[in-house]
Amino acid sequence: MPEADLYCVMGDPVAHSKSPRIHTLFAAQTGQAIRYEARRVPAGQLAGALRAFRAEGGRGCNITVPLKEEAFRLADHPTGRVLQARAANTLWFRDGIHADNTDGIGLLRDLRQNLGWEVGGMRLLILGAGGAVRGILGPLLEQGPELVVIANRTVRRARELAGEFAACGPVDACGFEALAGRRFDLVINGTSASLGGELPPLPEGLLAEGARCYDLMYAARPTPFLAWAAQWGAATSDGLGMLVEQAAESFCIWRGVRPDTAPVIALLRREMGG
Repeated sequence: MPEADLYCVMGDPVAHSKSPRIHTLFAAQTGQAIRYEARRVPAGQLAGALRAFRAEGGRGCNITVPLKEEAFRLADHPTGRVLQARAANTLWFRDGIHADNTDGIGLLRDLRQNLGWEVGGMRLLILGAGGAVRGILGPLLEQGPELVVIANRTVRRARELAGEFAACGPVDACGFEALAGRRFDLVINGTSASLGGELPPLPEGLLAEGARCYDLMYAARPTPFLAWAAQWGAATSDGLGMLVEQAAESFCIWRGVRPDTAPVIALLRREMGG
């Protein structure tokens, strides 16, 4: 048997991450010899963690909250997707640090292929303005939505992000209080509120008829955001499918083979009791 190549996910918190399970399933499915770990790395400590990981023979790693923008700043060879997002979630090492961002393609594959939800022509609301949102904003705008609004507690961050992506399509920004009286077809929660069991301050009447709501986070039970959406009659989905789809893109970058995501998503749902 060949010696297994070492990969990992870095972030904080990371103990809950399903990435080790996902990549282990991908490896078994494709016959790849890899070992994949979860490593807690607090904000500001990514550079040292990467040096130590490479010294151990690490081949590549996924990056999760709150390190995606930090990973961008450390990249020697960023892809166009990273340069657009100014955030990275996939790193590999060859003559320096190579970086890509697979979040956007992962989200679109889950929305369009797994859920059958389209983005084109929709009025889209994105909650949050952090690294996770940076990774999905460009690919979403490429789908031709009628409008994208970024809402964030710190309005300045939302406006700065909207300004960076203004050339990509119709994008606006506001605070949560300014959402009153507006209606949207698709709402994506990119805040970290779900990690703490909290709900962003959303007004009544936000959802148009037939609206759909998607949380980038995932859990065994509906997140507070998805529970709120269901109360208003919206179709809902958590981010488990996106997690698996973006992981498949990372795996393909690293190993040159694309795994089949459908059985992995189904297995994880069963394991989570869904």
